[in-house]
Amino acid sequence: MFQFIYSLLIRLALPFILVRLWWQGRKAPALRQDWQHRLGLAPQLHGPVIWVHAVSVGETIAAGPMVRRLLARNLGATILMTAMTDTGLAQARKMFGDRVAYAYAPYDTPGGIRRFLNRVNPRILVIMETEIWPNMIRQCRHRRVPVFLINARLSERSARGYERVRGVVAPIIKSISWVAAQAEKDAERFRRIGVAPGNVEVTGSVKFDVDIPDDVRAASVSFRKSLGERPVWIAGSTHTGEDEQLLAAHRQILVQHADALLIIVPRHPERFDSVAEMAQGEGFSVVRRSTGASPAGAEVYLGDTMGELMMLYGASDLAFVGGSLIERGGHNPLEPAAWGIPVFSGTHVFNFETIYHRLLDDQGVQLVGNADELAQAICSLMDDPEALKAYGERALGVVNKNRGALDKVVEGITERL
Repeated sequence: MFQFIYSLLIRLALPFILVRLWWQGRKAPALRQDWQHRLGLAPQLHGPVIWVHAVSVGETIAAGPMVRRLLARNLGATILMTAMTDTGLAQARKMFGDRVAYAYAPYDTPGGIRRFLNRVNPRILVIMETEIWPNMIRQCRHRRVPVFLINARLSERSARGYERVRGVVAPIIKSISWVAAQAEKDAERFRRIGVAPGNVEVTGSVKFDVDIPDDVRAASVSFRKSLGERPVWIAGSTHTGEDEQLLAAHRQILVQHADALLIIVPRHPERFDSVAEMAQGEGFSVVRRSTGASPAGAEVYLGDTMGELMMLYGASDLAFVGGSLIERGGHNPLEPAAWGIPVFSGTHVFNFETIYHRLLDDQGVQLVGNADELAQAICSLMDDPEALKAYGERALGVVNKNRGALDKVVEGITERL
């Protein structure tokens, strides 16, 4: 009954979802491209297929090292990467070019999933983190396609929600073949909601296995040279409601460090123009990366290109990770930490609870509540190069200490192929 009602509601909502997609495509034309994939009309693939699904940019980046390892093993299978967002697919293409296949994931209607599976015919489905789509999972299992949740996390709040409707979601939960959980508490919650204990394993977070390709390192070094000898801090993956606070912090920093540069990278490309206008309206000299202009005289440098955040982190002295001064839940702090630079974040980091706890335990991150606290903390490190270096080394130490999950995940996948 649950499956029927759920599928009916998705079908009824589908016309409105498509209209919303078309409307959003006014500012982000990429959303209108390949829209038929979302109805299951993906490109036809032949031979064995490993389907890797990552919702958006963050999950796609986390999947990157795993996909590279799978490609290196020459498994004789096509890797298909799917995402729900245009930015997620753009990130995947930036990382892998023509080495893998790409498609938007279909909306979770029975017909859409059926058409998608008929065209792709995957051998396994690897879902990054915890995207539980009932029709996707049930139909894969009906076709004997194993479903893996990789880097899986489950909050206590979500676990209680699933427990309240355990009777109706049990068939879906039991269809999951393997859960590679980030931490023991995540594993315990998956067992509580009905995943067979033998199908749950604690592997750790694959996000600690940060992989910085050589070409990204080289591009970062080259870009840093173009900035000159000046203090540089970056605010990555920022959201509405944060940019004003970050610009206010930068204004305070400029009082003490007049040559400081803020690199600001909005999370969503449709906000590039508005953030540029905001910074200019507040009197900052702004240069946009997309123009190719020199950043030498800028006070604010807008990272308005796709797939370059990791490189920009490497060209900076300190990093603030966005989505955390508002109740968004934060983004991945390990990307800047892997460069060995100090990491700052707001207090709303529930999306990366385990990772932040480990960074906090080793003093590899500092949480700030507002622009004033952020400005004071950044100025303090800019004034003390030795403390700045030590802070960055602690952050990198946490990354290195927790590596290893990726090996377990790749072995788990290949053993179950």
